[in-house]
Amino acid sequence: MIKKDSPQLGIILGFLAPLLGLIVYYFAVFYSKGVGFGEFLSYLKEYRTLLTGVSSISLVANALLFTVFINTRKDQTAKGVFVATLIYGIAVVIIKFV
Repeated sequence: MIKKDSPQLGIILGFLAPLLGLIVYYFAVFYSKGVGFGEFLSYLKEYRTLLTGVSSISLVANALLFTVFINTRKDQTAKGVFVATLIYGIAVVIIKFV
């Protein structure tokens, strides 16, 4: 069982929130243009600049989570969100330049 204030919970939420941000971005920008989700993912692979922009927007979800956990004094969970954000950001930089 994961405690309500634990780094493990923060890491899990820190990896799920950007995925939710990615889905929200897809529906806000691409869905109305008739682009399928698979095609959207292909665009991300093909156009590196799009990947950077989408990743930045996706990480806004983590910034919101981090702020909520800091303001509610759940510091351990906030640390986990921060670690997940760093890992996610490093992965995006590696993917962008490889």
